[in-house]
Amino acid sequence: AATTPELADKKKYPYFFRTVPSDNAVNPAILKLLKYYHWKRVGTLTQDLPRFSEVRNDLTGVLYGEDIEISDTESFSDDPCTSVKKLKGNDVRIILGQFDEEMAVKVFCCAYDEEMYGSKYLWIIPGWYENLWWESWINSSQCLSKNLLAAMEGYIGVDFEPLSSKTSKTISGRTPQQYEKEYNAKRGDGQSSKFHGYAYDGIWVIAKTLQRAMKYLNATTKHQKIEDFNYTNHKLGKIFLDAMNETNFFGVTGQVVFRNGERMGTIKFTQFQERKEVKVGEYNAVADTLEINNSVIRFQGLEPPKDKTIIQEELRKISLPLYSILSALTILGMIMASAFLFFNIKNRNQKLIKMSSPYMNNLIILGGMLSYASIFLFGLDGSFVSEKTFETLCTVRTWILTVGYTTAFGAMFAKTWRVHAIFKNVKMKKKIIKDQKLLVIVGGMLLIDLCILICWQVVDPLRRTVEKYNMEPDPAGRDISIRPILEHCENTHMTIWLGIVYAYKGLLMVSIAFSVQHGFQAVIYDRHELNYIYFPDGWDKYIGMSVYNVGIMCIIGAAVSFLTRDQPNVQFCIVALVIIFCSTITLCLVFVPKLITLRTNPDAATQNRRFQFTQNQKKEDSKTSTSVTSVNQASTSRLEGLQSENHRLRMKITELDKDLEEVTMQLQDTPEKTTYIKQNHYQDLNDILSIRNFTDSKDGEKAILKNHLDQNPPAQWGSSDPCRTSKDPIEDINSPEHIQRRLSLQLPILHHAYLPSIGGVDASCASPCVSPSASPRHRHVPPSFRVMVSGL
Repeated sequence: AATTPELADKKKYPYFFRTVPSDNAVNPAILKLLKYYHWKRVGTLTQDLPRFSEVRNDLTGVLYGEDIEISDTESFSDDPCTSVKKLKGNDVRIILGQFDEEMAVKVFCCAYDEEMYGSKYLWIIPGWYENLWWESWINSSQCLSKNLLAAMEGYIGVDFEPLSSKTSKTISGRTPQQYEKEYNAKRGDGQSSKFHGYAYDGIWVIAKTLQRAMKYLNATTKHQKIEDFNYTNHKLGKIFLDAMNETNFFGVTGQVVFRNGERMGTIKFTQFQERKEVKVGEYNAVADTLEINNSVIRFQGLEPPKDKTIIQEELRKISLPLYSILSALTILGMIMASAFLFFNIKNRNQKLIKMSSPYMNNLIILGGMLSYASIFLFGLDGSFVSEKTFETLCTVRTWILTVGYTTAFGAMFAKTWRVHAIFKNVKMKKKIIKDQKLLVIVGGMLLIDLCILICWQVVDPLRRTVEKYNMEPDPAGRDISIRPILEHCENTHMTIWLGIVYAYKGLLMVSIAFSVQHGFQAVIYDRHELNYIYFPDGWDKYIGMSVYNVGIMCIIGAAVSFLTRDQPNVQFCIVALVIIFCSTITLCLVFVPKLITLRTNPDAATQNRRFQFTQNQKKEDSKTSTSVTSVNQASTSRLEGLQSENHRLRMKITELDKDLEEVTMQLQDTPEKTTYIKQNHYQDLNDILSIRNFTDSKDGEKAILKNHLDQNPPAQWGSSDPCRTSKDPIEDINSPEHIQRRLSLQLPILHHAYLPSIGGVDASCASPCVSPSASPRHRHVPPSFRVMVSGL
C-alpha cells in the first residue's frame, strides 16, 4: 500500500506491484481536468520534500507535449508567502499544489493576504488530507479562521477513490455498497482505513494470479506444480509475473488493472464548499475518462476562472447617436451654405453684391462646405470602416479640411487685400484690381497648401496607429480585463508637420487681420494733422469678428482636442463643433448683413457707396464723421483730371507757403520792408484767392473774395487816410506796426483758410468741415475767414 513514486522504477523493482494507486496516479486525472476546462497555463507550488517533488516532476512530464504551459514553478521549505507572491506576479491563476496539511494552512493564509482567492483563482491540492484537517493547524498560523476558510473556499482536492460508486456486482458477488455495509458491521467501532477496499481487492488479485498460474502449469507441463515454487525458480517467477499483468476484473474499488506494476484505479475530485468537501467528479484511469457533476461543482464567479488574465482589447469608438446628431448639424450647415450660394448667384448683378466680389464669395462658401464635409470623415473609425480604409481617411480628411480652410479664408484675404491696396493709394491714382488677380492669389495659397500636403504624404505619410491604455475591469463582471485601444492618425514627425500647417494658417489669419485693420484706412498725411478714411461697408467689423472668433475657437479646440485624445467621443464632439461654429459664423457674418440689407432696404443696394472721414484729435475726443460720394467707374476719367489738378495746386500751395513765410520773417526784421511786400507779394495774395475761386463750385460763392477785394482795393501802404490825420499815429491801422501785427496773426489763419479748397483742414473744425452732399470741390471758406482776407 505504499504510494511513493520511487517504487515505480522497474529497473530497481521489476517484480513490484501496488495494491493502491501511487501518488503519481493523480497526474493523468489532473491533466484530464485541465483539458476539460481548457486551462492551458498553470503554476506549481511544491513543498521541499521528495514525496512532493517527485509528484511535481512526474506532472511536468505528463503536461509536457500536451500544449499546457507551466508558467511558474515555485517551491518552499517553511514560509510559502514569497512563492505565493511570485505566482501572483506571474499572473498564475490555476495553482497545482503539493504540500501537507500543516503547510496547506500557511499557503492559504498567504493566498488570503495576496488576494489570490475568489472568482479569479483555483487551487488544486492533494485530497488525501484528514477530515477537518485545517482545524488541527489553524492555531499554528497567524491568520484568522474566517480568512483561512475564505481563501480555502472552492479548492479542488485530488485523491484515489476508496470504493467504487457503481452499483454493479463485483467479482465477489457483492456490490461495493454491500461490501461497505458488511465491512462496517464487522469492524464495529474500530478505526477504519481508506485502503480497506484495496486490501480486499488485493486478496482477489493474489487468488486470481495463483489460479491463472496453476491453469498455465497444468496446461503446459505435468512435471512442475505450484507447490514447487521457490525464489530462485525464475521460470515459475515469470509465469507469476505474466499472470499478475493479466489481472483485469471489477472489484469494490473499481476496475482492477495493473500497468507496469501500478494499480490503475479511480481518481475522485472533491471541492471545498462551505466548510466541507463535496465530491464533484471522478476519473477512470483504465478507460481514461472524466466525469464532472456540473450540478454540484461551484465556482465563485459566473464561470470557471481563466488560466490567466484574459485581456480583451476593446476599441474606443465614436458613439453612433453622437455621430448622427453632429452629422445632422453638419447637413443643416451645408444647406445654409447652399442657400447663401444661391443668394449670391441670384443677386450677383445687384450693386451691393457686385461690389463685394461675388466670385470671392463663392469661394468662401465652397471652403465652408469643404470644412463641413470633413466632419463626416472625422467621425468614421474602426467600428465603421476597415483598417486600410481608415488609413486612407486619415489623409483624405486632412486634405479636405486644409484646402477648405485655405479656400474660405484665402478668398477673404484676397477681398480685404484689394481694399487695402486701393485705399492705401494716398495719391488717389487710378488702381483697378480685377477678380482674376484675386483668383490668382487664392490659387497661390492653395498651391502652397498642396506643396505642404504632398511633401507630407511623400516624406512622412499618415498611418493608422493604435494606442493601448491601462486595463480596466469588465463592466459585466466577467473574469476578464478590458484593455481600451484607440485609433490615431499619426506619423513619425507629427509635431513638425502640424507646426508647419498651423504656422501657415496662423499667418493667413494674421494677414487677414492686418488687412482688416489697415486695408480700410486710406492714410493722408498733412503737415498739420492725420486723417483716416474708412471703408463704410461694415466689413472691417464683420471680418474682424469672424477672424477673432475663428482664431479663438481654433486655438481652444486644438488644445482641448489634444487633451482629450483618449476620449474619442469628447474629441470628435469638440472638433466637429469647432468646425461647425467657425464655418457657420464666417458664412453668416459675410452674407447675413447683405441679405438683411437687400430685404429691408432694396434701394440701398443701388446707391453709390460712400466714404466716411474720421479725424482723431485726442483719445478722449468723440469721433465725428461725414461721408463723401465714392468714386465709381463711370467717372474715372473725370477723377483723373481732378486728381492731376489737385496735385498741381498742392505744389503751388507749397511754393506760396514758402513765400508767406519769407514775408513774415521780413516783417519781423524791419518795418521798412513794407514797400517790398506791396510790390512783390500782392500778386501772390491774388493767386491764393484765384485758387479759392477755382476750387469753389457754387456761383454765389465763387467770386465773393475777389469781388470784395476789387470793390475795396488795398490802400497804398505809404499813404494816410484824411479821416485819421488828426489821430495818434499809433492808432493808424495802416501803420507798419499794425500791419506787422495783423500779418503775424492772419497769415497762419489764412494758411488754414485755403487748405479746404484742395482737401485740407478747415481751421475752424476739429474734423473735416464738409457737407454730406458736397463734393471735395464744393467746400467754402467760413465767413470769418472772408473778413480776414478782405481786411488783408
